Amino acid sequence: MVVELSKREVLGRYRGALLGVVWSVLAPFVMLGVYSIAFGHILKSRWPGVDSTSEFVLIIFVGLITHGFLAECLNRAPMLVTSNPAYVKRVVFPLEILPWPLVIASAFHFLANLLVLAIGLLVVHGAIPLTFLLAPLVFLPMAIVALGFAWWLGALSVYFRDIGQMMPVVTTAMLFISSTIMPVGLVPAEYQIYFKMNPITLIVDQLRIVTLQGGLPDWTALAVYCALAIVFALSGFAWFQKARTGFADVL
Repeated sequence: MVVELSKREVLGRYRGALLGVVWSVLAPFVMLGVYSIAFGHILKSRWPGVDSTSEFVLIIFVGLITHGFLAECLNRAPMLVTSNPAYVKRVVFPLEILPWPLVIASAFHFLANLLVLAIGLLVVHGAIPLTFLLAPLVFLPMAIVALGFAWWLGALSVYFRDIGQMMPVVTTAMLFISSTIMPVGLVPAEYQIYFKMNPITLIVDQLRIVTLQGGLPDWTALAVYCALAIVFALSGFAWFQKARTGFADVL
């Protein structure tokens, strides 16, 4: 059931489009071109220690696709239950699987973005570092975090509908309070703690290491992050299972 719902989630986004699922790769190419023009040629932005415009664009691209994954999950999670009242009324339907298709479909688009990043590396550097293959492994803990958020927000929004309106604001704030568009080292010391607490920051930094720098990630930091992500996801699952008993009455 999870597989079928995930396929419907991915294909449904492009239903009716002439190019269909090809847009999952074509759209990131367009994004990369826009970033190159906007950040590199118009704003003349530079990353500390990086003089190349192309390299800067790739650095920003890694951050934005990572943020985009989590933002999509957070923005859509509040509607998981409220937009499927028919599932709630079916006692035999396992509502707890609803977050899985959302996270899997978002992860599919993240991987499509990684493919575009690999092509960008070939164009800019003529080679892809072998450590690029570690990118999905580095990304995995964030997928677990997204699953936890989906359970928490999916259940909470049944009782507090304002959550759905708040999430776009929250995800926008998460973009700027992370290393997505600026390194944490440039932030005043008293504010760095907020950047480091953002679940995006560590994953973005480690993805840049394995995809752009050809280095190995900080396995210890990733292990701690993954452990906390699992605890968070399990707490979200427990809350969802407890809250679901009242879904039918509210909906």
